[in-house]
Formats: sequence, structure tokens, C-alpha cells
Amino acid sequence: MHWLDWVILAGSMLFIVVYGVWKTRGQSNVQDFLKGNDSNWFTVGLSVMATQASAITFLSTPGQAFHDGMGFVQFYFGLPIAMVIICLVFIPLYHKLNVYTAYEFLESRFDLKTRSLTAILFLIQRGLSAGITIFAPSIILSAVLGWDLTLLNIIIGSLVIIYTVSGGTKAVNVTQKQQMAIIMLGMGVAFTILVYALPDGINFSNALQIAGASGKMDILDFSFDFDNRYTFWSGIIGGTFLSLSYFGTDQSQVQRYLSGKSIKESQMGMIMNGMLKVPMQFFILLTGVMVFLFYQFNSSPLNFNPIAEKAVVNSAYSTQYEELVEAQQQNFEVKQEVLMQYAVANETRKADLQKEISALNEKEQNLRTEGKAIIKQANDSVETNDKDYVFIHFILEHLPKGIIGLLLAMALCAAMSSTSSELNALATTTTMDLYKRNQKNEKSDQHYVKASKLFTLLWGVLAILFACVANLFDNLIQLVNIIGSIFYGNVLGIFLLAFFFRFIKANAVFTAAIITQIIVIIGWWLDWMPYLWLNLFGCGLVIIIAIILNGFFPYETKIEKGEIEDLGR
Repeated sequence: MHWLDWVILAGSMLFIVVYGVWKTRGQSNVQDFLKGNDSNWFTVGLSVMATQASAITFLSTPGQAFHDGMGFVQFYFGLPIAMVIICLVFIPLYHKLNVYTAYEFLESRFDLKTRSLTAILFLIQRGLSAGITIFAPSIILSAVLGWDLTLLNIIIGSLVIIYTVSGGTKAVNVTQKQQMAIIMLGMGVAFTILVYALPDGINFSNALQIAGASGKMDILDFSFDFDNRYTFWSGIIGGTFLSLSYFGTDQSQVQRYLSGKSIKESQMGMIMNGMLKVPMQFFILLTGVMVFLFYQFNSSPLNFNPIAEKAVVNSAYSTQYEELVEAQQQNFEVKQEVLMQYAVANETRKADLQKEISALNEKEQNLRTEGKAIIKQANDSVETNDKDYVFIHFILEHLPKGIIGLLLAMALCAAMSSTSSELNALATTTTMDLYKRNQKNEKSDQHYVKASKLFTLLWGVLAILFACVANLFDNLIQLVNIIGSIFYGNVLGIFLLAFFFRFIKANAVFTAAIITQIIVIIGWWLDWMPYLWLNLFGCGLVIIIAIILNGFFPYETKIEKGEIEDLGR
């Protein structure tokens, strides 16, 4: 990298850390440290978006679009629906109870063990996700830049720990504004460069037609194919339940809108997220499609993971691999000519050319598949799935000096914003739901602030350790959503039982939750269904089991005893 890229990258990182520490210095009140009840709706909205939009979103999603097209956007179709429900049900309830965490409500509705179980389920899945949000940019940057993976994990994790420990929730909120500004500037610059990089004779409209001819612009799939991971129905139904679970019961998100000055500010922030999230994801995927188009007119490697290519080039299989590379280049030259013809052809001619394009795309895909097989023969421990490397390859190989530093800063800012929210939420849940709740003697505010800082540090260290031992999955953005889907449905079902099923007893819910979690894990392991449907499956299963078991437990809920108001009505 050029010195200018280093200056931009290092300057962006240091500014965020120093600004976060300076802006939130001297906090000793547990209310301010854990809730920071002074955010306006715009800050809440940006913080919610920044928490969800990790480095995985900006590095992995374009690669998803490069290989599979725009269909992944259907995953987010349920999010606006979930935002409306959360604004009408969850936010008023949480503000009314004045809770620090979402799980406090479950004790008032059921009992301590249900609250603790749900908090522990959150800590498990979010603790794993925190490690992945550090690991994702680290493994990609280490592969393409040759940096040490462990050192990168430690650097990214340590930077986040510094300002999150220092300022808590407020530090997370104030730094995410700057992080989102860098992120959106970086994506906007990348997209603009991709548009201007189109060859002579190909305008933006032509380019989208070419992408459509290659099947990359197929956005909506109304089929009822249960084995198809991303369809309109899985997005609307499974996506709604996943979003309800994530934004309504995951403390990393709940804590963002609990920081709002009022119910109205929190609700407006969530509506902002609901209105902007789908267009933002559409734009990121469209950027990935533009990367695909760029490589239709510019040579691309057979595999975008440089470590994978290095492994096979230095092996006994190098000759076989080079033959595939040569065949890919020949295919590329033929396809380039066909695509130029397609851009200026009439509709009748386009129909014939589209068949040629499909055949050439299929041949390229077969060559890439053969390449992966040869890489595995050369070294079966090397990751051959290169979706997560596509966008970073374009950044490093084809962007001008200075812009590379900006895009790398974008990736690291996204990692830091998401990780800081997760560490903040993990520490808050550990402090309030487990540590404070089990204290026999009353402690001071300063004591719990210190405890929160210690738990933030401990969770940060655990996240770094997990990042150092993690392995690359099929696609990092899918891995995060898979982990969430395994736990979120069960947790959402527990909350829905608390909200709307006033007759359900605490022991029935607790037992049903344990049974459900075991079944969902088994279902995921045996691949019973696409992971998005696990959210609906887990949610429905815990409700059904709790209703069945309810008659076997004689203990009354606090609502039935009249000790608290039925908050679901």
C-alpha cells in the first residue's frame, strides 16, 4: 500500500478511538454508562444501522452478489414489518419498565431462572458473533495484504475495547456516527469508480442489462421451493421473525434504542432504520453486481483467495491449475466480445446472445469449480470459497492510491462499530442480569460501572481469542445469520409468551425453552430446513411446547397472582 493509504487508514482508526474516549470521559453513573439516555432519533437510527452493518456486510455482501446476484436482498424484506411491531409493542414496554436489558422484563413476567436462561442464550450467540465480527476483516486483510492474522485480531479488538471500556453505551453511540460516515463515503466512492470504469460503449443502463442476462438482477423469487435459501416468502416470513428476534430481544440492538431520550425518539430511530436498511443493502448488493460487471471486461483470478492460489501454484498440481487459468482467459475473451455485441443488439438478437452468455457463464463456473477441487488436492486445509475475497481484491488491485486506504478504513470502521455494540451489550447483560441480580448486598453506582468495564474487557478478550481460533465458513455474512437463527427463534418465542399468553406459567416456559433449543440445534445440524426458517420453527416450537406443558405445572405466574399488570394487553 502507498503511504497515503496508511495515513488515511491509521488516521481514521485513531480519530475514532481518541474521539470516543474524549467525548465520554469521566462517566461514573451506571445509568449514563449502560443506557446513555440522551440520544436523539437520528443518533438512535444510525447506531442501530451501524450495529447490524459489520465489516462482514461490506466485505462479504458484494461477493455474495458477485456469485449469486441480487436475490439476497429478499433476506431483508421482513425488516420493515418487524420495525413497526417493535415500535408498537417492544419499545413502549421497555421504556415503561425502565429496564437496562430486555431480559429484566422476563423476571417480572415469569421468574429469575427464565430471565437468566434467556440472558445466557444471548451471551452464547452474541459472544460467538463478536468474535466473528473481529475475525471477518482480519482473515480477509491478512490474506490479501500478508499481515499476521492473530496480530490483526488483537489490533482490531484492542481498539474497540479501549473506547468501549472508557465510555460505555455513549461511546458506542457517538463513535458510530463517524464510522457510518466513513462507511457510506467508502461505498459511494467504490460504486462511482465502478460506474466510470465501464468500457466505452457500455453505459449504466447497458451494464444492468448485461448483468440481467447473466442472471444477476433476478431480485424476486416467488417460488415455494423450501430448499431455496432466499425467496420472497423466506424473506417476508423468516426475515420478519429473525428481525423481530434480533431487534426486539438481542441486547446489542435493544441497548441502542434504550439510549433514546424518549419513546418517540426511539421509535423514530427504528422507523429510520426500517426505511433505510433495505435500500442500503440493495445498494451494497448492486455494488457487488457492478464488481461482477467490472470483471466481465477485466481479467479476474480463477480464485480470489490469494492464499488458495499460492498454495496450488507452489504444489505438484500447478500445471493443471495453469491450464484452467488459460482456459478461463480464453473464455473471458470470447465472453467479452459477446457482451459487447449484446449491449448494442436488438431484442431478437439479444435473445440468441443471452443463450451464449449463459453457456459461457456456466463454463466459467465449471472452471472455477474445477480450480477449487485442484486447490483442495494441493492443500485440503486452504479455504477455496472465495466469496469474501472478491470485493477486497477489487479494492487492492484496481482502486487508486488514497481510495484504497479509505475502503480499508471503511471495513475496519464497520468491524469496530458492530463489535463495540456487541461488547457493550454483553457487558450490560452480564452485569445487570447475572452479576447484580445475584448480589445479596446493595452496591454503589461506581461499583457497577467498574464491574461493567471489567466485563467489557473480559468479553473483548474472549472475542479476540475466539477470532484467533475461528475458521472461514461458507460465507461470513451467512455464518452470522446462521448463529442468530439457531438461538433467536427460541428467544423471540419466550418474549411472545411473556407478552401475549398471560396464562402460561414460568416453569412451562423455562422447560419448553430448553427442549426447543436442543431440537433447533439438532435440526440445524441435520439440515432439516434452510436456516432462515429456523427462526419461525424455534419461535413456534417453544410456544407450542410451553402451552402443552403448562398444565403440568401448578405454580402461578405473577400476572395470575395479580402482583403485576398484564403488560401484553
